[in-house]
Amino acid sequence: MKTMIDRVARWSLVGLLMTLVTAVMYTPSAYAHGEKSQAAFLRMRTIHWFDLNWSTDQLNVNDEMEIKGKFHVFEGWPESVDPPEVSFLNVGIPGPTFIRKESYISDKFVPRSARLEIGKTYTFRVVLKARRPGEWHVHTMINVEGGGPIIGPGKWVTVNGSMSNFKNPVTTLTGQTVDLETYNEGNIWFWHVLWYAIGIAWIVYFARNPVFIPRLLMVNAGRGDELITPTDKKVGLLFGAATLLLVIFGYSSAQSKYPVTIPLQAGVLRGIQPIELPAPTVDVKVDEATYRVPGRAMKMKLTVTNRGNRPVQLCEFETASVRFMNPQVCEDDTGYPEDLLAEEGLSVTGGAVAPGETKTLEVVASDAAWEVYRLSDIIYDPDSRMGGLLFFYDDAGNRQMVVIDAPLIPTFM
Repeated sequence: MKTMIDRVARWSLVGLLMTLVTAVMYTPSAYAHGEKSQAAFLRMRTIHWFDLNWSTDQLNVNDEMEIKGKFHVFEGWPESVDPPEVSFLNVGIPGPTFIRKESYISDKFVPRSARLEIGKTYTFRVVLKARRPGEWHVHTMINVEGGGPIIGPGKWVTVNGSMSNFKNPVTTLTGQTVDLETYNEGNIWFWHVLWYAIGIAWIVYFARNPVFIPRLLMVNAGRGDELITPTDKKVGLLFGAATLLLVIFGYSSAQSKYPVTIPLQAGVLRGIQPIELPAPTVDVKVDEATYRVPGRAMKMKLTVTNRGNRPVQLCEFETASVRFMNPQVCEDDTGYPEDLLAEEGLSVTGGAVAPGETKTLEVVASDAAWEVYRLSDIIYDPDSRMGGLLFFYDDAGNRQMVVIDAPLIPTFM
């Protein structure tokens, strides 16, 4: 019996050590993002991104790229999601492949969270610096407290070069210039190795004979008190005292070496002014909106009133970062991600709306993106509503944006 217990104990210890080594050494790689897994209503009724531009899709390590554009905070913000009173402008990338050097909302520097207003439109700009070579999907994103990350459109960006050449110099408030990529690297390694060694020593000591199954057998046999000896208690006190001494030493050492410090800034920026878009001269009423499941197409019946002095035509319908374009009116020349651009996905029956005219337009937005990006899941939501932006152009090329929000009824015929 004793031989069997010793054998079980030995192999249990080996398995534990292998698990620890695997956890430390294994680093999985991420090759894609999970925007498709986000609920359709979250993407369609929270943040609408438009006029986006990626400054480049080819760069080298240490080169910078810029993402800029506009976003509209949707009026029909879902009740199940906290309002964007604490929001952080971010980017969605697979790990530290870039560093974010600057970010702005309405030309105001936003290094931390900001307060956004529902129903308002803002400009944004993010400056990124390439760190790791590879092909990466770079998204716009806003993190909302109580709502999680709301991911915008993403574009594939190729980074060439070697990560070993990456530099990230910054100048501190005391005038010292350091490279954050390698700053105090030796000190970081020292403390990580030290605490790992202490942790492994603790596990090895208390995982010695008997290990898991023998311990369970002893507890079931009513001999649990025998598992902790007076020596074990002394060793535990020794580990605790050593830990406290190390913490005190580390704190005092850092305090003496770096007497000038400031805490991380965690407040919320307020007073960010939205941009003032020209008041639209086009009024739109959604009379009916249906989604035809077999055809992957949404059909809308719109009553459009043109109060301007020029005829207007519907050019684009944008929802959840997918752009459905009417090729008879306009086309995209911004290099927008191809998988999110339905260049011939919008058909409009009714033509132009003359000045002073009220007309009914039948609009069909059809593309595989409804299924690929799981937007069709909106019909299974308890609050089955769609939201999006309509863009109208007049004969002089002037654009107007109209926000729509309406129930969406599925049809299966």
